[in-house]
Amino acid sequence: MSEELNQVDQKLKELSPEEKDRILNNFNEFKSYLNEQLSKGKRLGLSDEFLAKGAKFVADHLAKNEEPRNSEQKLLQEMWKVSDDEAKKHIALALVKMIQSE
Repeated sequence: MSEELNQVDQKLKELSPEEKDRILNNFNEFKSYLNEQLSKGKRLGLSDEFLAKGAKFVADHLAKNEEPRNSEQKLLQEMWKVSDDEAKKHIALALVKMIQSE
């Protein structure tokens, strides 16, 4: 795992249960949180491809460790379950582009 993905993993582990609940209970809050993280990555000069790798890493984590809390997350989870690794990369990139376009 690259150093940057280790940092993403550490950031996920550092979230308090309350903060995690705040982010995951509402899809707009989830998108806002992702937008903040993507903006930080852009300021650090990370490419969209690398940001998509980070989004895929987070999505893998959520799929393994969290139950969906709204219909949007449920849809993403169902898409994730039936996707191979290549499709997951495309879903993650689409999510990054969606967040950046808002």
